[in-house]
Amino acid sequence: MSGQFLVLQKVNFSYDTLAHRLVSDLSADFPIGFTGVIGANGAGKSTLLKLAVGQLQPQTGSVRIPGKALYCPQRTDDAPEGLISLLLAEDTEAYHIRRQLDLGADWHERWNSLSHGERKRAQIAAALLSKPQVLALDEPTNHIDRAARLMLIASLKTYRGIGLLVSHDRELLDTLCTQCLFMEPGEARMRSGNYSQATRQAKQDDQLLRKQRENARRNTDKLKREAATRKSAAAQADKQRTKRNLDRKDHDGRARINLARLTGKDAVAGKLSRQIESRLRRAEAQEKTIKVKKVYDLGIWIEGLSSERDFLFRIQAGRIALGKKRGLSFPDVSMRPTDHIALTGPNGSGKSTLIRHILGRIEIPPERIISIPQEIDLSRTRRIMDEVRQLGRERLGHVMTAVSRLGSRPAQLLESPEPGRGAQDPPGLRDFPESAPDRHG
Repeated sequence: MSGQFLVLQKVNFSYDTLAHRLVSDLSADFPIGFTGVIGANGAGKSTLLKLAVGQLQPQTGSVRIPGKALYCPQRTDDAPEGLISLLLAEDTEAYHIRRQLDLGADWHERWNSLSHGERKRAQIAAALLSKPQVLALDEPTNHIDRAARLMLIASLKTYRGIGLLVSHDRELLDTLCTQCLFMEPGEARMRSGNYSQATRQAKQDDQLLRKQRENARRNTDKLKREAATRKSAAAQADKQRTKRNLDRKDHDGRARINLARLTGKDAVAGKLSRQIESRLRRAEAQEKTIKVKKVYDLGIWIEGLSSERDFLFRIQAGRIALGKKRGLSFPDVSMRPTDHIALTGPNGSGKSTLIRHILGRIEIPPERIISIPQEIDLSRTRRIMDEVRQLGRERLGHVMTAVSRLGSRPAQLLESPEPGRGAQDPPGLRDFPESAPDRHG
């Protein structure tokens, strides 16, 4: 595959529900190796991946794909194509991939009981076995624990095709990527280097633009003050050269005005005023051309009340089935109103199952409990978005403010035909944790 490129030429794309182009006049070359695709939720990252593998067609422009292309979505609802073949194959390569990503022989038949981390490993393994020339990965380290993450990175290092990578995982982007495409709604810019190198350059570029805009703004303000002064001087000169208020017998005054008109000296102030106005218009136009990236405040606070009970729940030790042959034994579990409990463990060890077990036994009104699952299926996501769109203006404003502070773009989220794709923090990426348990509160 030496010398081959994935080439996007003047690509434009938008969904029918969007009022603007999601991808606008994008031209980019993707060589052998991984390119990181960076941007906030709503910037068009997943759309770009689908365009790159041919799942979506550009409305204008062209995409040249140099061979077989495969997209690994962020979601893990369905078993990947080729999983059964991978699990049954007896050749050395399939065996190596199964061993490298620690796949279970029964994973296809018990897909619904697998953790999302196990599903993600199976998805990537099936993709690598198919040997695509273009591999587009959407959040490949979502849901997986530290050990599985290291296995995944080692596997992806062996890939020798053209890779596109959307990820929050800073270390993954630094390890795999040789260039990064930074995307904002309607625009994109390629920078060389891994994530850390490219973001340093992006920060320097942003600082330079902000300095240029500030200088342009100061110049505009200076010209506005000078224009006001010149306009006042021109008005004064115009007032002074009129004969309307002169006495008919003031022959000297009339002579001076006639001389000023004859020599043109009285028009100097007006000419200077017009020159300054012209310079001001050019300066204002120049200032508008200098666009800087908007910085969004991050972080939200969820209000709540502390329970007056001694314990929120107390559950006796027991055992929960994890499929036909596995189970999770747990000790007595209790939680006080001010406790914060971390639940850790490798993928598939039963963390989410235990949380569901506990939630089913808490004697607290449902409206007093917030449970945030690790992943929401697409049909439920769409129902939630339909409910959000029907909220009143004030409540919708509160929700959209929270969305913005979580690193997403509210307008794009409301218009998106397929919402719920994990946000990517605009000012920088968060470090990936040692493990990825469900988040519940």
